[in-house]
Amino acid sequence: MFAVNIRGAFLTTQACAHELRSRSGRVVNIGSLGGIRPWATHVHYCASKAALHMLTQASARALAPEIKVNCVAPGMIDQGESESGSETLEHFAAKTPIQRNGSAWDVAQGVLFFATCPDFITGQILAIDGGLGLA
Repeated sequence: MFAVNIRGAFLTTQACAHELRSRSGRVVNIGSLGGIRPWATHVHYCASKAALHMLTQASARALAPEIKVNCVAPGMIDQGESESGSETLEHFAAKTPIQRNGSAWDVAQGVLFFATCPDFITGQILAIDGGLGLA
């Protein structure tokens, strides 16, 4: 879990930093609501995503001013899985103030925002969760 969620993001950012500096580039990490809110049954996942959120913020400081580093943190995203997960999806949709789960499009819109937002935005974690994290 940590190798993919933290080490992979760290090494990729490190490997690309020189080129990103020359282009005033941007890094957009994919975090999770689980990195903001603890889920007792997914401790390993939550810890790895919380670490990714901190990596985002520390990298934003370390790589500024040339590189902007931000992170989207999706909540429950319906990826069109099989019917076996429909009960879980319905449960989370009912708990979400927007009354639906997110989609890949919702997450992509957050990534696009950070890819094109003003240069004055860096080190931010954007929850894309329909308000689920407010509960």
